[in-house]
Order: sequence, then structure tokens, then C-alpha cells
Amino acid sequence: MKKIIIFTAILAACLLPLWAQQTQKLPAKWEELTGPDFIRAIEQSQGVCLLPFGIIEKHGPHLPLGTDLINVRYATEQAAQQEYAIIFPPYYFGQIAEAKQQPGTLSYSMKIQLDLLQETTDEMARNGCKKIVIVNGHGGNESLLPYFAQSQLQIPHDYVVYVYWWHPDYPGRPAEHSKVDMHAGESETAHTMISRPDLVHQDRAAQESGADQARLHLPEGVYTGIWWYARFSNHYAGDGSAATEELGQADMKAWANGIAAVLRAVKADQTAPALQREYYEQAQHPLDTQQ
Repeated sequence: MKKIIIFTAILAACLLPLWAQQTQKLPAKWEELTGPDFIRAIEQSQGVCLLPFGIIEKHGPHLPLGTDLINVRYATEQAAQQEYAIIFPPYYFGQIAEAKQQPGTLSYSMKIQLDLLQETTDEMARNGCKKIVIVNGHGGNESLLPYFAQSQLQIPHDYVVYVYWWHPDYPGRPAEHSKVDMHAGESETAHTMISRPDLVHQDRAAQESGADQARLHLPEGVYTGIWWYARFSNHYAGDGSAATEELGQADMKAWANGIAAVLRAVKADQTAPALQREYYEQAQHPLDTQQ
């Protein structure tokens, strides 16, 4: 009997590290995973990875330059706690040509933006991310990211790119107090009060004007790149002093819930990968496509 107890104790001691490794909660952040844990993370996430996409730009006189990046990563981290996915390291190489005149802005050429994003998603896929969800945290990327996703049809890829842009229009959202709330205003300030309250200087929010300067008058439907500078040359659109933690908590929870719902849908999606493979095949033989 004594020998059996000793053997059982030895066996338990040998198996405990393995059991602990299997049950240990994996980090969601790519950069925090070990090599062996990364393999487990890909399996656990079903090959679904998040690419939170921010920017480095001025956010009025009261918010950090990395506001978009900080907030979108916070939301994805909260989402990954609900529905596990691997989160790519901080990525801020997007479109911000309209703010080059402001201190601290990092504005990359369009070629670099597209080439770097393509190589990034290619590398993610090479490491097992076969479904990549780009979560946009910056308004200036609203045209760039759909274009990038569309451009994936040019050359066959063994992965699918999804783009998600959350809009705060959910039921029961706390009322806003600002007429203009586009950039560094009430909403973004409220969000940052939750993600990084130590970086919010709400007492400075009134030091510059976030009002619409309305300096450009063109017919409806006409677009020109200088439109943002014509309206908000301070790179501030709204009133950050009106922000509340109540709004921030509600929005960030809704944003995280939205991302988690997208993750569940993407994991279940078998249609987009199949249609993409079908498309690539037919694109090689357009004269054989049934008319």
C-alpha cells in the first residue's frame, strides 16, 4: 500500500506541470506569448487573430497622441477575455496626412501603409492566423482599410481579412452634451478616461477650440482632401470637457461586446474562406466562368 501511495505521488508530481500548462490561461497579446504557447494560442483561437489599428496624432490639447491606439487595444483586450483571440502588437501605420502640421504626428506614405499592412497580414497568416480581423480605431482609416480588404482579391491568399469599425449607436447609450463630437471630443475623451485615465488632462480641454471653422463651401457630393483642415485645423473636433466616466464605461463595454460578437461570427464563418478560394480559381480562367 505504501508503495502505491509513493508511486501515485510521483506520478502526480510528473503530471502536474503538464496539467498546469494545459489549464493555464494564455495571454491574448502576441508579444506576451512564448513560442510553445503561441502554438496553443493559435489552436485555442481557431486561427482567428485581431489587428487593432490605431494612429499617432494630436488629440486636442488634453489627450495623448496615441489615443486611438490605446482605446482600440483596450477594447480588443476586453473582447478577447470574452472570446479568445490573439491580439497583434501595437500597430499605428495608417492614414493621417491631414494632421502633418501638428506636433507628434507620424504620417507614412500611402505605399508604405499598404505594403507594410500587406506584409503584416501575410506574416500573421504564415504564423497560423487564417482569419484576421482588423479593428479600426481611427476615422482616417475608414477608406484605407476597406480598400485594403478589397485588394486581397488581386492575388490569392490562404487567409481572409475582415474589417470591423464600431459605431456608438447602441440602445440605452448615455446622452451626449456636445453638438460636435468627431475627434478628441466628448466620446474619445470619455473612452480614454476608462482605458488610460492617467493620460487624460480634462482641465486642458478648453485651451483650444474644437468648433467647426466651416472655411470650405462646395456643393454636396464634392470631396477634397483639405476638407478636415478647413473645418478643424486645431485637429480637435468637439468638447472634451463634457466627457463623463458614465459615457466612457458604457461605450467601452459596448465596443468590447461588439468585437467579441464579431470574433464569434468570424470563427463560425466558413462561407467567406470557401467563396474566396472559389473566386481565386475562377479568376484564373475567366473565359470558363458560366455566363
